[in-house]
Amino acid sequence: MTRLKVATVGAGFFSRYHYDGWVRIADAELVGLACARDRARAEAVARQHNVGKVFQDVEEMLEATRPDILDIITPPATHERFVEAALARGIHVICQKPLAPDLAAARRIAARAEAAAPRVVVHENWRFKPWFREIRRLLEAGEIGEVHGAAFRLRTGDGQGPRAYLDRQPYFQEMPRFLIHETGIHLIDCFRFLFGEIAAVSARLRRLNPAIAGEDAGIVLIDFASGAAGILDGNRLVDHEAENTRLTAGEMLVEGAHGQIRLLGSGDIEIRKPGARFRRHAYTWENRGYAGDCVHALQRHVTAHLLHGAPLENTVADYLPNLHVEEACYRSHASGRRVEIGEIAAEEKNHAQ
Repeated sequence: MTRLKVATVGAGFFSRYHYDGWVRIADAELVGLACARDRARAEAVARQHNVGKVFQDVEEMLEATRPDILDIITPPATHERFVEAALARGIHVICQKPLAPDLAAARRIAARAEAAAPRVVVHENWRFKPWFREIRRLLEAGEIGEVHGAAFRLRTGDGQGPRAYLDRQPYFQEMPRFLIHETGIHLIDCFRFLFGEIAAVSARLRRLNPAIAGEDAGIVLIDFASGAAGILDGNRLVDHEAENTRLTAGEMLVEGAHGQIRLLGSGDIEIRKPGARFRRHAYTWENRGYAGDCVHALQRHVTAHLLHGAPLENTVADYLPNLHVEEACYRSHASGRRVEIGEIAAEEKNHAQ
């Protein structure tokens, strides 16, 4: 394989970032786009991004184009069928998150992926945001010593009123599980990426906007296996100080034995040593695409693996623990108790047997 043949399914709001990312990778070629809902929109996307051909049916597209990888950019309920269609033909997959509507479907996808030779990668792009990559580099360099705790205040400010989410991703309104399942899962993955495995959670979730089905606010207390503590404080109705509240989606504070690291809504990182003031930490990133070009960064990451054998993040097997944490959050809220992730993982093991 010298150049990656990429087929896609989906032409909704967020797909623009996928297509823009792919066309900027010299080693990738968009050979087909499948879209059953809005043919005219799909044709317009294909013309804009020089996609080879538009198809009504995914399986027809896979047979006709024989791509190396299928990029799935559709709502969760469609993912299992599309993953299966690709794996049955020996085609690698990048699948948008949420991986599936529920844990049972995610387990089936994971089992199918484990039994197949092709790779299935979850499109979890937040860990590829440049500020999270840089914070991880700082932590690994020992900038603030042993991490004691971390808190992220998620404040997107886009969830108010009866038209919340309708202009971009209307299916958000109908999700029975929303804040953690659709948005908080990003931060669960980032917390694991930055601070290691999560041992237990305690969650209190709320629905503030009656126009939606699921929860849109909540606080999750996190116990890391390392002994560090975490807080995910989410509220999609309230915003934070930023020109673009979707850039970082909130603010973060990481505290360690020898200082603190702060992420601002501008994407700036600040570092403070004991007894001193916060100072700006200089690092380089480009404000294009989605949130620091993280979609493009993930695509380059997968391309480097498939073409050159570079290490790979975000396989389904790597990602499944995020879904265990998600399930633990909802169980904690429902039961009013602290839930250990091992409880969910043990069920996973029994299910596999």
